[in-house]
Amino acid sequence: MTWYIMAVLAVLLAGPALALVSGMAKLDTDWRVANRDSVGMAPDPAQFHDPIIQVYGARTYSWRGAFAVHTWISAKRAGATHYTTYEVIGWRAWSGASAVRHHNGAPDRRWFGADPEIYADLRGPQVEQMIDRLEQAVDTYPYAYDYRTWPGPNSNTFTAEMGRILPELKLDLPPTAIGKDFLGETTLAKTSPSGTGYQVSLFGLLGLMLAREEGLEINVLGLSFGVDPLDWALKVPGIGRLGGAED
Repeated sequence: MTWYIMAVLAVLLAGPALALVSGMAKLDTDWRVANRDSVGMAPDPAQFHDPIIQVYGARTYSWRGAFAVHTWISAKRAGATHYTTYEVIGWRAWSGASAVRHHNGAPDRRWFGADPEIYADLRGPQVEQMIDRLEQAVDTYPYAYDYRTWPGPNSNTFTAEMGRILPELKLDLPPTAIGKDFLGETTLAKTSPSGTGYQVSLFGLLGLMLAREEGLEINVLGLSFGVDPLDWALKVPGIGRLGGAED
């Protein structure tokens, strides 16, 4: 039994180890001077007037980046001159404030030096009423004062929940979005974040997801691996997606 457990741990940790060795996760970043500039992925609100919702993610700071990304969701109403970004920040909850933060500005900023990726991008007139639902969901998020880095609730739990509220996004979060599988302390099953299937999870530590958008995912100790047959992609802990649409 001991060797079996060690073998399982070796498989789960191989991806994060490779993320460290390959430089995907950076250990030498000083958060005080880390780059937080925009990378220019989001349309300029001065030129793009339609409503838009986007979901981003980037490697978390320091050694945690070997395992996970931090995710956030941004929105701009029709004719608005700025984006509003919604995200969960752990230190805010630890200091007794709401972990949910919303602020105006570029939605595609680096996360302490890590370049963001975009996971969802929806534009057009139908997005305006979606922003109404997003704002209501942010205001009623049940874990605003409850934050745990692992297994959740954390920033990825928040983004996954916003995806369930807005199934039009068909949000397919990467396996590195640790916390997306935390469904609550009394909830064992929910729709997947994309709204195209279902998942079961025991406190975010052991679970299974089957959905058209996400494919098949197995979650062990918060680390997810699986296969997305529609995109011909593998999902690997620490690494993310291999193959498919991201290549």
